Amino acid sequence: MNEFIVIIPSRLSSTRLKEKALLDLNGKSLIERVYLRAIQSNAKEVFIATDSKKIEDHVKNFSSNVILTSDKHESGTDRVHECAAKLDISDDMVIVNVQGDEPFIDPETINKTADIVFTNNNASVGSVCTLFIDNDFNDPNNVKVSLSNSNRALYFSRNVIPNNFTNTKVKYFQHVGIYSYNYKTLSAFVSLPRSENEVSENLEQLRFLDNGYDIYLEEVEELSIGIDTETDYKKALKILNDND
Repeated sequence: MNEFIVIIPSRLSSTRLKEKALLDLNGKSLIERVYLRAIQSNAKEVFIATDSKKIEDHVKNFSSNVILTSDKHESGTDRVHECAAKLDISDDMVIVNVQGDEPFIDPETINKTADIVFTNNNASVGSVCTLFIDNDFNDPNNVKVSLSNSNRALYFSRNVIPNNFTNTKVKYFQHVGIYSYNYKTLSAFVSLPRSENEVSENLEQLRFLDNGYDIYLEEVEELSIGIDTETDYKKALKILNDND
């Protein structure tokens, strides 16, 4: 049976939006809304990994699956790894790393991300992308991915890729920051130093590519809205109010 778990990294400090994990979204916090979406997936269990006692205490109001981790981690991936280590899972257990700021993440997107590493023997890592349509592909905050014919990631960039030098019809894909991998791959990844491309682009996933790990992506239709700024927060509130 293709079993997987979800781990949601959540930290208290945020440079652009103070304590965003605890922001109220129509009666439920941001982190609770992410959790409630994740438990609708096919995951065996869903855990929240946090560096904050304040978040831990809050999460305990709706779930006992919260793991307190170090506040020294440089990335959510490091936090996910510490959580997985504390859970004492097997090397082949598949983990889906779901960002803690996406209250509208589609549970089926989580399932599709997990399925990539189950069904594709060449995939060390699974992820998803979506076509740029209304979103601005010139915005460096919207991460671009270039794909092979088999949907293997060739490169990720904050710049526009591919460069349409010949002015032909080109599809531009935006990367969605959700990942699947087994615990063995995750453990190997966090032990590697940051790669030159990773540092240059400030994109952690490039460390996988630079060390020979293949990332395969599934295209999804809708882009989940992440909350990073006050504008994002207001947009999320509007969506919730419109759907009430």
